Amino acid sequence: MPTQRYSLHDFDFHLPPELIAQHPCAQRSASRLLDGRTSPPVDRIFHQLPSLLQPGDLLVFNDTQVVKARIFGEKASGGKLELLIERVLPGGNEVVAHMKVSKKPQPGARLHLAGGLAHGGFDATLLGRWPDANGPLFRLALHGAHGETPWQLMQQFGHLPLPPYIERNQNAEEDPDEQEDAERYQTVFARHPGAVAAPTAALHFDADVLANLKTQGVETANVTLHVGAGTFQPVKTEDLSQHQMHSEWYDIPLTTLAALERCRQRGGRILAVGTTSVRTLESWAASGKTTGDTNIFITPGFAFQVVDLLLTNFHLPKSTLMMLVSAFAGYEHIRALYQHAIGQQYRFFSYGDAMLLERQR
Repeated sequence: MPTQRYSLHDFDFHLPPELIAQHPCAQRSASRLLDGRTSPPVDRIFHQLPSLLQPGDLLVFNDTQVVKARIFGEKASGGKLELLIERVLPGGNEVVAHMKVSKKPQPGARLHLAGGLAHGGFDATLLGRWPDANGPLFRLALHGAHGETPWQLMQQFGHLPLPPYIERNQNAEEDPDEQEDAERYQTVFARHPGAVAAPTAALHFDADVLANLKTQGVETANVTLHVGAGTFQPVKTEDLSQHQMHSEWYDIPLTTLAALERCRQRGGRILAVGTTSVRTLESWAASGKTTGDTNIFITPGFAFQVVDLLLTNFHLPKSTLMMLVSAFAGYEHIRALYQHAIGQQYRFFSYGDAMLLERQR
């Protein structure tokens, strides 16, 4: 029986704006959890998650760390610009970034960031487009006053790159990052800097939940996928096969490969915490590569090879993440779960509530 073909409009739905969470829940694990493994689903609280799992199960977290990648500056002409640094290139002072500016500067142009070198900030030289001459991103060399690394410059002068639907007066350079966001838009186990967006399903975990998982006999392991700004870019083609997925860097340590093998041998289930963990594990399964770039695009009909359970937040209409969860749990089932969540006033998106899904067989 052929797989049904879906178009972009199939993943649209109406979300009342008041359900878009603007602030995190007062306590991480006090958010709601929609247990969507069954139909009808069950309304729960996130701290109940350990009791829903079995001894021998394995949770896989993404331990990426969100960096202060949003930097304001100006061209030599005085025109204002904003950079969102997508990745730091290995072995030097070069970065790849999105640039918001009225008129794009030419290669060789000098940019003055955070006031520029002359006023206590730093400069950048535009080297060209990336990954090629027609690429959507820009390659720049950063020049700090004291030879600082790009990581040091971002930490000193950058701003937290919150998603566009979280309203924090994001266009105002002088608007300081809220202390709440600095702490809560970061997982408690973030270790490897490089993401411009948080792996949001993991934001619900706190020390108590992690301790209860251990008591329950549930194992945990980490992968790293540096979430890129492309995760928020809209799909613009009705024909999903025409969409070019953004590329993100991932790494799976040997200890995690060993944990995956142990889990399979004992008959446990692999639970991916967040869509980024799913994309990492399934990229490895498809390519055999434990590290590198992935632009995997998961839509209904995809054959999952690793993940049995998925913990995820609620996603934007028409987004690639809506397509991923529909591929995982079934299109009609996801439609019903979202209808239930909206009716029960669940909180949506990065600071919102979570749901637990089982892979359709």
